[in-house]
Amino acid sequence: MEIDDEILDESVPRHSPPGITVLIAGGGTGGHIYPGLAIAQEFKRRNAKTRVVFVGTARGLETKIVPREGFELKLIEVAALKRVGLWRQIQSLMLLPKSFLAVREMLKDLRPAVVIGVGGYASGPVVLLAALMGIPTLIAEQNALPGFTNRVLSRFVKAAAVSFAEAQEFFGPKAEITGNPVRAEFFSVPTKEPGPVLHLLVTGGSQGARAINDAIVEALPQLAEEKPRLTITHQTGESDYHKVRAAYLELDWHAEVKPFIETMVAEFAHADLVICRAGATTVAELAAAGKPALMIPFPFAADDHQRKNAEAIEHAGAGRMILQAELTPERLVQELLWLIRDPQQLARMADASKKLGHPDAAAKVVSLAEKIIESSKKG
Repeated sequence: MEIDDEILDESVPRHSPPGITVLIAGGGTGGHIYPGLAIAQEFKRRNAKTRVVFVGTARGLETKIVPREGFELKLIEVAALKRVGLWRQIQSLMLLPKSFLAVREMLKDLRPAVVIGVGGYASGPVVLLAALMGIPTLIAEQNALPGFTNRVLSRFVKAAAVSFAEAQEFFGPKAEITGNPVRAEFFSVPTKEPGPVLHLLVTGGSQGARAINDAIVEALPQLAEEKPRLTITHQTGESDYHKVRAAYLELDWHAEVKPFIETMVAEFAHADLVICRAGATTVAELAAAGKPALMIPFPFAADDHQRKNAEAIEHAGAGRMILQAELTPERLVQELLWLIRDPQQLARMADASKKLGHPDAAAKVVSLAEKIIESSKKG
């Protein structure tokens, strides 16, 4: 196993017990990394002497994001066991003994006061081995339906910080609803009352979503009557950018088409309605900003957790869901017209969305972690 050290940021004032080491395991995507960073920053805010170390893999986004944010990163070798072919599964299983031995040595060396799993390839083996070694462990579960790894880990960890009430049943009395930690800027997005001209934000994530892109393009002619009162910002991803941009230009729509949006907080502030996937971080950002959403869950997400996320938002009255299998231009137009022709409905959904936000999520997760640290000392 290769282990890399990066820079530790010691610049923020704090209050938690001095001298402890906190290990945050997981990553791969922003949906796992950004909640982990919010938790890390809260630990550092409480106590500048707290050492926070991330554990991830070389192929995840954590190699770019974590060092940039000023935290240590250690890399382990671990591979997927689900949604891969038989040969990949065999290779992954053969790698596990080596990974566990390396993780064991890392844990013995770092001696963390707590290990927090935020999801992703590295989370499973690190949290499991830490629990077996008697180290206090905590899962930060972002989804309404926990994935296979976290359902297995639920038997071993001391506590689970969950984002949705629907996830509590999988962890029993170990669960505490904390919300999903997101960037604080999303909570500063001002309330926007729908006006005579509404603005749509369409995003399928940083890589785009072809199903959403195609459905929007095919729906544009049927929305022609709404042109005077509808503007659009559309994040397409790199591969569909030129095609989607050409479609808007051909039909003379007032639209800003981008392959990638760097200033997503500003785009949320401008939007009256967001058309998007239903990943846990996206859902948490919608709630933080108080934005109504029309969600098309990614159907191939592990354990179909995006559908569960979207169902939870829809049940709360904060959004609407269209399954990708049912995503036709006609269905999309029907939903859009129902929403944009009723500004009061959009306002009610925005209010319901805001009520789902957890501005103190990171603080609650850290407090829960500190509680199990103290409990372990007494035990």
